[in-house]
Amino acid sequence: MQEAIVFSLNVSYGIISLALLVLGLAIIFGLLGVLNMAHGELVAIGAYTAWAVQSAGLPLLLALPVAAIAAGAIGWLMEISIIRHLYRRPFDTLLATWGISILLREAIKICFGLEYKSVIEPVGGSITILGADYPTYRIWLMVAVVLGFVGLFLWYRRSHAGTRVRAMVANPMLASAVGIETAKLARRAFVLGAASAGLAGCLMAPLIRIDPYMGVDYLLSSFFVLVVGGLGSLQGVFIGSGVIGGAETAASTILGGTGGYVTVLVISILFLWLKPGGLYARR
Repeated sequence: MQEAIVFSLNVSYGIISLALLVLGLAIIFGLLGVLNMAHGELVAIGAYTAWAVQSAGLPLLLALPVAAIAAGAIGWLMEISIIRHLYRRPFDTLLATWGISILLREAIKICFGLEYKSVIEPVGGSITILGADYPTYRIWLMVAVVLGFVGLFLWYRRSHAGTRVRAMVANPMLASAVGIETAKLARRAFVLGAASAGLAGCLMAPLIRIDPYMGVDYLLSSFFVLVVGGLGSLQGVFIGSGVIGGAETAASTILGGTGGYVTVLVISILFLWLKPGGLYARR
């Protein structure tokens, strides 16, 4: 019984943590159509920020706004210098952001070196759930992410700002004609997506191995989620994370890490072949 509960919690953690990592890419790609190949490096910047703050002897909670600001500032520089000239040109944005990802990776190597880093969990111990012990920080993280997604969904659907964003996504020319500043909205959406990636890296830092190449793995996982869930919706993010995160956790438990990765790859290929729009494409 306890093993089943722990397995279920591990699956839930895999799904929710993956949704957190994918959110920034989903915002940028879903709202703006930009294939941000530097998404993984923005996640890495958030993780390294957490390590730097903790190494300085400061509370890890302080790393959250610092990581979001650092990643958001990089996103702002990307948008005003390059991306704003390439909207509605997905292949060009792919090449441009791929080049930016290489530059960011090399910058990380110069600043932090090639050695692995680790961050101590700010909340230690475990919580007993139905007789099974589970790490407290993972429980806290899952609750925080779910509440964050609910808040973001309500903002997007019910706020005035969310209405303007939806209008821009549906018909940019018409939105501009009625006075909506689409260029400013697009820049804010890009910065929000970048900041979300940095925040995700910071939150996940105590649970992952931090190194300059970590962004590549998270970029691949994020695209797998979007392929399965569909593009441009929070529902698609959670559905894709459920399929990919659940399958990877279950397969890794039974077959090992390599088996989990192969399972995810096969699922993604099948979706590209049989249902390229994903399970919940934006309408």
